[in-house]
Amino acid sequence: MSPTDTAVTPATSARARNGRHAPLLPVPGLTRPAKVKRISTAERVLESGLRLVFVRRPSVPMVEVRLRLPFLSAKSHHLSRSSLLSDTILTGTAQHDRNSLAIALQELGGDLSVGLDADRLLLSASALSAALPDLLGIFADVLTSASYPKNEVAGERGRLIERITLAKSQPGVIANEALGQRMAPGHPYGTSLPPISEVEATTAAQLRSLHADLVRPDEALLVIVGDVTPARALDSAERALAGWTGAQANRKVPALPGLDMGPLLIVDRPGSVQTSLRFGGHALPRSDERYPALQLANLAFGGMFSSRWVENIREDKGYTYSPRSSLDHSTLASSFTASADVATEVTAPAVLETLYELGRISALPITQAELDLVRQYAIGTMSLSISTQAGLASTLSGLLGAGLDLEWLTRHRDRLAAVTLEQVADVAAEFLAPRKLVAVAVGDAGRISSGLSGIVDIAVQGA
Repeated sequence: MSPTDTAVTPATSARARNGRHAPLLPVPGLTRPAKVKRISTAERVLESGLRLVFVRRPSVPMVEVRLRLPFLSAKSHHLSRSSLLSDTILTGTAQHDRNSLAIALQELGGDLSVGLDADRLLLSASALSAALPDLLGIFADVLTSASYPKNEVAGERGRLIERITLAKSQPGVIANEALGQRMAPGHPYGTSLPPISEVEATTAAQLRSLHADLVRPDEALLVIVGDVTPARALDSAERALAGWTGAQANRKVPALPGLDMGPLLIVDRPGSVQTSLRFGGHALPRSDERYPALQLANLAFGGMFSSRWVENIREDKGYTYSPRSSLDHSTLASSFTASADVATEVTAPAVLETLYELGRISALPITQAELDLVRQYAIGTMSLSISTQAGLASTLSGLLGAGLDLEWLTRHRDRLAAVTLEQVADVAAEFLAPRKLVAVAVGDAGRISSGLSGIVDIAVQGA
């Protein structure tokens, strides 16, 4: 069928025979959100300090496992070593090399992956429910005897350096790093890319030492969700991980510094055809009673497709394809960020419209229709996030790891439903006002500086 062809259906044929178009049926209204069901858990804390949390979810004959380990450290070399550790922890153990480990997981109908951020190391796995004891046995093997073979470390070191080199050439990554340094200057939260020189100097022996120091069960959290009985799940975990012992070495974590306030920072990237814009500031933690109002304010500003900022600079002006704002949470703080990549020639107008929308939502209340829409969206996406075994396991790992209890999910839905226009206006004025945020633009300074200087104070640095 060519682009100009029209598909013929019984309905279109009938309308054609009648010589007229039938009226379109109205879109049905939104249904009332279903009440969030209370999540029943079984828990156990082992002598090692490992906390086990299990939720029975028999929708499919699978299990999802999440092991969360605190990993924040202020040591200068920590990011380079932890990044390489996360890439190599599955490359060899006392029982397996990389290939045999992959085969063992496949035989269980599952997989195992490793994730890392400044706060935590996360091991995520899935398998057929009948294979849970064997899957936990693989966890125990990795946790107690990861060997970090020299040849594997050398290979992953080279691949990590390639990824860092590529990332540092991307304007969006440059912008994120520059914003991070303004939001958390000199702090581990301020960067996600380790220096290449430090990665090059990292050895297999250093990874084994880091593993011995931090891959420990005390203060760790293991979440299991799936189609098994609580007693079987907890007993299997306790038996499999009985030999994993010890507390983490002392991790001196510095306090989070204040924002590096000042002019909009232009990171010069000569010849760039687009500008990567980033705005950021402090936000409320999820434990704060005002957080639901801030969540809805963010959604109204730029946190969903039909938000004000998206409607303005994407749908109306066509300046960008995917502007987005979000609330992000870490152990020490929460933050608000907004990002957009725009064509170089519309950089100044895009910044102007962004400041306008930030100023508008921080100075004037949103409408009742907007509040109803973002409330429905927030409640709906929260329900979707825990509708699958994998989603529930990841959500619980994040919430429990942040010190929240399981009742937070139920209470949060009720608190979202109770948010008023005045509450949204109050938190928007406190956290979304332009003067409360720092801003970064990565682009061709020679082409964008003059336009931006007429709108805001600017400073320029080399990429």
